[in-house]
Amino acid sequence: FTLQYELSYTNILNMLDLGGIPRRQADRDGTHPLIVVGGPCAYNPEPLADFFDVAIIGDGEEAVPELAAAVRQAKKDGLSRAETLNRLAGIEGVYVPSHFEASYRDDGRLEAITPLRSEVTEVTRRFLADLESAPFPTESVVPFMQTVHNRVAVEIGRGCTNGCRFCQAGYIYRPVRERSPQKIAEIVEEALEHSGYEEVSLLSLSTGDYTCIEPLIKGLMQRYAEDKVAVALPSLRVGSLTEELMTEIKKVRKTGFTLAPEAGTERMRKVINKGITEEDLLTTTRTVFSNGWRVVKLYFMQGLPTETDEDLQGIIDLAAKVKRTGKGTEGGADVNTSVSTFVPKAHTPFQWEAQIGLEETRRRTHLLKDGLRAKKLKLKWHDPELSFMEGVFARGDRRLGRVLEEAVDRGCRFDGWREHFHFESWLAAFKATGLDPEWYLRERGEEEILPWDHIRCGIPKAFFLKERQRALAEEEICDCREGCTQCGVCDFETLRMRMADPGEIEWNRPTAEVPTEDRYKVRIRLEKVRRARLVGHLEFMTVFHRAVRRAGLPICFSGGFHPHPRISFPDALPLGVESEAEIIDLELWQDLSAQEVVEGLNQQLPENFRVLEGAQVPLKIQAPSAGATEVLYRIGLPEGVECLEARVADFLAAEKIEIQKEKKGKLKVVDLRADVLDMELQDGTLWLALKKGSPLQVAGHLLDLDIDSVRNLGVCKVGVRFNP
Repeated sequence: FTLQYELSYTNILNMLDLGGIPRRQADRDGTHPLIVVGGPCAYNPEPLADFFDVAIIGDGEEAVPELAAAVRQAKKDGLSRAETLNRLAGIEGVYVPSHFEASYRDDGRLEAITPLRSEVTEVTRRFLADLESAPFPTESVVPFMQTVHNRVAVEIGRGCTNGCRFCQAGYIYRPVRERSPQKIAEIVEEALEHSGYEEVSLLSLSTGDYTCIEPLIKGLMQRYAEDKVAVALPSLRVGSLTEELMTEIKKVRKTGFTLAPEAGTERMRKVINKGITEEDLLTTTRTVFSNGWRVVKLYFMQGLPTETDEDLQGIIDLAAKVKRTGKGTEGGADVNTSVSTFVPKAHTPFQWEAQIGLEETRRRTHLLKDGLRAKKLKLKWHDPELSFMEGVFARGDRRLGRVLEEAVDRGCRFDGWREHFHFESWLAAFKATGLDPEWYLRERGEEEILPWDHIRCGIPKAFFLKERQRALAEEEICDCREGCTQCGVCDFETLRMRMADPGEIEWNRPTAEVPTEDRYKVRIRLEKVRRARLVGHLEFMTVFHRAVRRAGLPICFSGGFHPHPRISFPDALPLGVESEAEIIDLELWQDLSAQEVVEGLNQQLPENFRVLEGAQVPLKIQAPSAGATEVLYRIGLPEGVECLEARVADFLAAEKIEIQKEKKGKLKVVDLRADVLDMELQDGTLWLALKKGSPLQVAGHLLDLDIDSVRNLGVCKVGVRFNP
């Protein structure tokens, strides 16, 4: 399990339950799998310590194969579960929680974290010295449905040099290690070829700070602009955007711009060591709006250490100033402002700070909402209860395992999704276990033992204490790229900052040809059968678009800011209905034979989708959805249906057959007879010819069945007739 977010913890226990695996590691034996966790929340995994066997602290590229090899060898050697865990604990970066014991004082604070084996008294983060040589997957699973990360995502650099004091990732991923532009290009090339995605996302904690960002973007645009593959930079630091960078990004389509000032005043930005000024932000947004973007998203935090209402007013004023930087630009400008509540995290200078409570969170949120509304701006905010629970588990100890288990038993799961989050159930779980959740939000003493003190992230506690003192004194420190901040993570030999060297990108495949002005159209007939009948129409279109890209077909695109492939689909097929006659038109800029198109697509389409035939057609032929005059369906009949011949005759003889149909929560009267051209019974099969519409409603009325029962009869679209 990757521990990305504290509110995913109930899902881990839920999945163990669904898998028939005992929740607690103490209850498992040699017949059960090892439960391994990693990711950012593993830097304080104590709330989950009773439930997992092993945590990998730090980079996993080398540690995971070593762990797998050790487990394999332990099985060959016939080791017991306990003996296997002893062996795994010897791997650098591997933490076995059962090898440590926590004790507590009467006031609830930790008394000690005692190692139970003298060989391992603490666990030090695992470091990957060189990102360039690390493997990167380029043949990932491509989902049918729309997902959040619906693109090729490439990590171009790990770590961040900015030193923001609230940011756990900035500390636990140090030092910065960058991939070369050439390596990134190779990964992108292979991943696009295998996926068919139309967007590439360049991932890093601060993508704009990547040493070779402009030559990299230029190289990617030169290679993929004609293929209409967009490049997104999801994490941009204010000040890292240049005019040239924006010009390159918008060549295909304008991906979104999210900027994170974090705080509204210069004073607060000094406290958190953000390293940007108001003028930096306004210069950036002025450039963004003048380059044609209409919306800029601003991300802030509330509840930061030493924050006052004056600092909150600074957020309101700054958002209004950003909006004014777009005044006079074409189409105007808008600003979306988002705020989340600051949650102190382990292994940061703010790990000792208090988190504001529920009532104070609500008060500050209302202050921001009302202030922004007065400026005609809207606010999106993180729910106070979610931030509250995140804060409890971010700095929690092992006693929270009891609460977690109680919450799962009370039905808690998918807590990060507001519609599934039940705060009352969580409060009941705390009450049942005798723990006070607000106690975990308190300020910690600098001499206090913290639940994660036996886990070393590579930066000594003394550095974090010094940074905390600088924060309270409103002192900034420089970016690591400008000078060493003496954080202690680098040895300056094996482990050090590794910056990419600029250079020309050499592509394995030729740059895409510039489309000609010529236009050709190929019409294909495709079958969508068996499990593919459960793929909805929008997902089907996505599947087909990606197959076209993977096949490398010279497809034409529409114009405008968001170009789309010129592919014409038929009307949506009802979910659960098979088809042997999905008619699709493709507009091409090269004169390919229909056979080439058919073969290319069939090599790339998933199972249960197959092109049956194709033909070149006139360019101005009507689209399949507009030109179809008759659609023929085959419907299997259930046993025991009586008087069906008479029902068919009565249906065809009727002028109108009105039924009530629910649409968007409202009942609507529809005439089933109007769209039926003909129907016929033949050898236990109903043949139905429609002008348009769904065969399920007609068959359901005729057979006196509900829609879901009709879906199970094997309804299949078998033919389409078009205007001559």
